[in-house]
Formats: sequence, structure tokens, C-alpha cells
Amino acid sequence: MNKNLEEHWQEVYHKKNENEVSWFQKSPKLSLDFICSLNLNLDSHIIDIGAGESRLVDNLLNLGYTNVSVLDISLKSIEKTKKRLGLKSKLVNWIVSDINDFKPKHKYDLWHDRAAFHFLKDSLEIKNYIKLLKNSLNIDADLIMATFSENGPLKCSGLEVSRYSKNSISNLLKNDFKLIKSEISIHKTPFNTTQEFLFTKFKKIISIWHWNKNCF
Repeated sequence: MNKNLEEHWQEVYHKKNENEVSWFQKSPKLSLDFICSLNLNLDSHIIDIGAGESRLVDNLLNLGYTNVSVLDISLKSIEKTKKRLGLKSKLVNWIVSDINDFKPKHKYDLWHDRAAFHFLKDSLEIKNYIKLLKNSLNIDADLIMATFSENGPLKCSGLEVSRYSKNSISNLLKNDFKLIKSEISIHKTPFNTTQEFLFTKFKKIISIWHWNKNCF
């Protein structure tokens, strides 16, 4: 685990309440709209990457999903989310990990990432994330990714970020994922400023190699 990053995010979640960070959402409406459009089975395996104290997990449980995982590098953020959920927290698989070190125990049907991927700046880390993403998802699985858009901030929480257009993120993922939908979203922060996000929905592509393998 990257100790500097771990310490950074631990400090953020120790010092600040959930509504004192720029990415706070009282309701993750667009993520939920994208997820509901997939018509997933309630026992589908869903993972939320870099969730922090996001309320997405609350909403997924309320909708009846039974196999929800939440991953974050910060133990403190997960502890605070567990406390908010109370007894419902026992229904969630909690994972404290740097995404670069994550080794899934099973495959997922939906991978959701709002504002984690865009913190990756190193080309090797981006390549490894995409490899992990491909290998962690079932055939025909779905990906929902939200990053800062081309017009989004250059930094978040004091860290430099990558900004993406529909074309640039599609090109990164084109070998393994097909873009289904994209949407620009203006996020209003708790400080009355705005941030422009790009929300994208992808479908995992069944490779020709996999198709041919199953024909024999």
C-alpha cells in the first residue's frame, strides 16, 4: 500500500465530516440512475471503488442488493460509513486497500468508480487499473465510471488529477469495454462551487479469444 496516500486519506477523513469534502453528495442520484438502468439482479456482485463516505452503499442496500462491496484506502472512511449504517453494515463486504494492491476474491457484475480513477496519473498505474478491471469482472459485466471532465478541476484534496473526455476514456478502455452512455454532470460542492464530471457507462466486451475457446 502506498503509505503516503494512505496517510493523506486517513488525515482527510479524520479531520473532516462527510459534508466538508468537495465530493460530498447527499444523494448519488446520477450513479443510481445509471445503476437502475442496468436492471441487475438483486444478488449481483457490486463493488464501489474509492467510496470514501459515499451514500451509494446506503441506497444500494435500501434497493435490496445483497452482494455489495465497498473499497477504500482509508480505514477511517470505512469506519465512519459503518457507523452511519449501523446494523446494516454487516450486510456489506468492506475492503481496506489501495486499488493498486487490490486482489479480488471473486468476480463482479458491476464496478462503480466515482472520483477514484482520476487520481491515477502514472501511465503504469492506469494500465494496471484497467488490467485489474478487466480481470475482476464477469463476462457481460457493467462499468460505471465518473471522472473529472476536460473542464473539471486540475486538483482535488490537494492532489493532481487526470481529466477525461468521452473519447479519451473510451480509447483507454476500447480493447475490453464498449461505451454505452456518457453524460456531463455539474456537481455542486458544499462550498457553493461547481465541478464538472464525466459519467460513463460501459459494457465488458467478450473477446474473440474467449468466444473461440468456448466453441471447441
